[in-house]
Amino acid sequence: MISVVSDLSRHIPPRKRYQQLLERIQHHFPCDAVALLRLRDSVLYPLATSGLSDDTLGRTFRVEDHPRLSRILLSRDPVRFPSDSALPDPYDGLVNGPETALHVHDCMGVALFVDEQPWGLLTLDALNPKAFNQLDLESLRVFVRLAEASIRVAELIQSLEHQVKKEHEVARVLSQDSGYSEIMGESSAIQALVKELDLVAASDLSVLVSGETGVGKELVVRHLHAGSARADAPLVYVNCAALPENLIESELFGHTRGAFSGATGARKGKFELADGGTLFLDEIGELPLAMQPKLLRALQTGEVQRLGSDHYHCADVRVIAATNRNLKEEILAGRFRADLYHRLSVYPVTVPPLRERGRDVLLLAGHFLELNRRKLGLGSLRLSKHACRALTGYDWPGNVRELEHLISRAVLRLSATRKPSGRVLTLDAALLELPVDPTHFSASESAPFQCNEHPQFTETLSLREATDRFQADMIVQSLRMHAFNRTATARALGVDPGNFNRLLKRLEINVEELKLNA
Repeated sequence: MISVVSDLSRHIPPRKRYQQLLERIQHHFPCDAVALLRLRDSVLYPLATSGLSDDTLGRTFRVEDHPRLSRILLSRDPVRFPSDSALPDPYDGLVNGPETALHVHDCMGVALFVDEQPWGLLTLDALNPKAFNQLDLESLRVFVRLAEASIRVAELIQSLEHQVKKEHEVARVLSQDSGYSEIMGESSAIQALVKELDLVAASDLSVLVSGETGVGKELVVRHLHAGSARADAPLVYVNCAALPENLIESELFGHTRGAFSGATGARKGKFELADGGTLFLDEIGELPLAMQPKLLRALQTGEVQRLGSDHYHCADVRVIAATNRNLKEEILAGRFRADLYHRLSVYPVTVPPLRERGRDVLLLAGHFLELNRRKLGLGSLRLSKHACRALTGYDWPGNVRELEHLISRAVLRLSATRKPSGRVLTLDAALLELPVDPTHFSASESAPFQCNEHPQFTETLSLREATDRFQADMIVQSLRMHAFNRTATARALGVDPGNFNRLLKRLEINVEELKLNA
């Protein structure tokens, strides 16, 4: 156990560092699930879990709603709850195991303190109600002290890394453990996006955020503003698609009294209101062509002229625009000015669609489940295995917004049929009302292999040959689904792009030839 501190001191990301800590706990103690939760403003946030469902990382736990967690936080010693405890368990239905919801299991937790301040807690759960009968509490206490030291080292390293970045004026990065950005996800696609956002956040460069409807472009803008030197100044929102054409100029630049019919007094525009802060121009692709030169001038000079006035006002704003349109195509069609596009897209950012984010859909589903559980005053909510397969197998044309609305509808239906005595409600695939296509299953949650679906697998093939044939079929199907984009296909299958290219070569899959024959 002494190796915990040294191992966790290496230069590795905090989430991975914490995950290694949990692996060591499971190695030394008889538990089926373990979680590390960080305390912030009376709310516990899971930083790492093992043995719990994938959606757990998307949930949050208010201490006042969970008496078990509250009791653990109030004690300096490990707290064990008897299997017949009447206190609701926050992990009911979330421990990986049989499909049926389990209420009876061994539960233990211990509060963590860093520099004598409450930091969070560690929970251990076992499906066997007698699992912790022989547990050596003294060994657990020693391990907890080492864990606290590891966390202290991890936070120190993270603090130093942030300070170095600040000194070199690269970026002021938002820590995962402070602020809790609403951009959620563990996929390589979303992690790459967050890394890019952190890089550009502290600059004053104009950013153009593009992506399909519902991917969360507004959250990206909020992340950029929160990570900038303007974070304490206003973030002013303008929906370019919602404004009548005759009011856009007044909305952006303001007007004087009598400038037009109904202008009974002078009014500042959004540019002036955002002075010193960030101006978010949403749906910029909908801005009328006639208005675009005036916006371009304001961006170039930093000066705005109120409608009906001869005077100019300075406005120090950082502009972030968002669109679900392809502005390059809009330029070719004559509906968007090229010079305005280049002014707005000094740093372009593309938000990946949900279908390219793999199992992030389960993490997000957990987040929305928890929000709806609180709104409706329900007990524990869990996803069945069939529901998880349905969620990961769907293409999500409406992206995260579609997922949010779908979970809300499903939980509402579930609550209408719940049994008053039931502590755990299971949301099954039927309530989601999603079409399930076996070819859309991810590699880690793929549909069961059946020989009758693959007649080419015969007894004359060796296991290696049959495995290669199966992999080749799956890869070809996924390539077709992703328009033969190798990076997107590798991401969907959960394979490193470099390894994926080597796999293509070994399996003799010619992507260009497949594309020609498609």
